Amino acid sequence: MMDTLSPATHVADVRHFARRAARLAIASLYAELALYPKPGLVSLVDNGSHADMNAATFMRSLFSLRHYFRLICQAGANGAPFATLKRLGMEAEQRMLRATGGINTHRGAIFSLGLLCASAGRACVQGGPMTAAALQSHLRAGWGKALAHHVTPAAERSHGLRAAALHGASGARHEAAEGLPSVFGTGLGALRRTLDEGRGSRQARIDALFALMMHVSDTNVVHRGGPQGAAFVRIQAGAFRHAGGTASNGWEAHALAIHRAFVERNLSPGGAADLLAASCFVHALTAEHER
Repeated sequence: MMDTLSPATHVADVRHFARRAARLAIASLYAELALYPKPGLVSLVDNGSHADMNAATFMRSLFSLRHYFRLICQAGANGAPFATLKRLGMEAEQRMLRATGGINTHRGAIFSLGLLCASAGRACVQGGPMTAAALQSHLRAGWGKALAHHVTPAAERSHGLRAAALHGASGARHEAAEGLPSVFGTGLGALRRTLDEGRGSRQARIDALFALMMHVSDTNVVHRGGPQGAAFVRIQAGAFRHAGGTASNGWEAHALAIHRAFVERNLSPGGAADLLAASCFVHALTAEHER
């Protein structure tokens, strides 16, 4: 059960909540890693479109982030400005890179899940039900303006951000400034619909991933495949969803065929995967109050 804390919460209670939020964040990232079939992405089964990383790389990365989510949740509870959250994120990124030998496994998740943990901390100390709407409201109120004005210097941009600038694709920063609509709308909505229809968490995550692949402008895909690759991802995701998603007979074979097609084209929707993990986190965090 997730605790909801009043403004008079003791420091020890905030720390307890932050540890619990961090555990949910790590569990959500592991749920994304363990999911299969997952087009072009690293899983416990295979490496997808990646020759430079595998599941063990992701596990080392996850272990390196275990304290970050707790610290940024506490920072949000303390009303920290965006500059503090950014510093914590940059420190977490450096720990990740040391753990993976310089491989970017979770940069997007450090950003989006970190903001959600900070928002959870802010919501926690201000009281009220821990709902998805409340979490999104706290994200916007706490750091929306700063996110809207946050620009990464060209020299510090990731491959995805450089591809976004070249091809006009939006990325994680645009998403965050808008209040992560792909998480609170697309991803969370797909998770809940599948679960409400009586299918399990695996099917819900598959449906959410394909919904995100269809709707998100993924800078990782643009970097690897350009506009044509991005169009291919949307078309394949749309075909899976229009066939009924995991409600259709043979959905696993269909998803696996798309996975193989992505690997053949060296496509990897890492941005959608990060947003899936964020959607799983919001669902777990708010489940008590959203029944």
